[in-house]
Amino acid sequence: MTAALRLVAVYCKLNLAAAMEYRTSFLAQCLGMVANDALLFFFWWIYFQRFRQVGGWTLLDLVSLYGLVAAAYGLATVVFGNCNRLATVISEGQLDYYLTLPKNPLLHVLVSRSSLAGWGDLAFGLGALAVAAWQGALPIPLAVIFLVTSTAIAVGYTTLIGSLAFFIGNAEAAAFQARDAMINFSLYPSPIFQGWTKVMLLTIVPAGFIAHLPIELMRTFDPWRMGLLLAFTAVLWAMVLIVFRMGLRRYESGNLLTLRG
Repeated sequence: MTAALRLVAVYCKLNLAAAMEYRTSFLAQCLGMVANDALLFFFWWIYFQRFRQVGGWTLLDLVSLYGLVAAAYGLATVVFGNCNRLATVISEGQLDYYLTLPKNPLLHVLVSRSSLAGWGDLAFGLGALAVAAWQGALPIPLAVIFLVTSTAIAVGYTTLIGSLAFFIGNAEAAAFQARDAMINFSLYPSPIFQGWTKVMLLTIVPAGFIAHLPIELMRTFDPWRMGLLLAFTAVLWAMVLIVFRMGLRRYESGNLLTLRG
């Protein structure tokens, strides 16, 4: 565990140093993403000026929701930026380079890339969470726990879908569609989803575990549902590790000579 954390810290430092070489581009992408997130939330702000709640959810609940989703996705893409590109890395044979590095190859491939725009998501998300906490709608200890679980689920889900490239070849389109579905469904209040749609958001597309269940737990804590969230996170990552290892046995080298400075 210590070695893994040290590896993550080293890659984060290198990625941030590389980003600082292009500060204008870095700041532009960050500010652009903050503006994009703020614009998406603005439509809900307009809605709540007319209606006080949606299925019991108030504007502050939406602030918490957007803050958690943005911060979790931002953290996922800043620290584990290649989770969104894993299908491309596998299908194009770029995994060769990581297989020559000390174990664990999955950790190496995930943390070797960072998203500049992800810093904007992270900044917006932390700002929104701070506002919710200031208004008393967000227990800080729970917020920290849910930020970790939501980030872990976001990274695990995109990694799992990306690993399909081992078995079906070009899975890039499926990976991007799955990621977009996860994000889009996460940004709506859970009461609007009913029946099979709600089941889907707790299974096929885990938006319920990334956003809806954590917000509901912050509104009304339930140890059983908290245990369900933690169990889902653990099971998801067990599946990720199993599928990735199975995929490595099927992996065909791209015969690429990759030079990295």
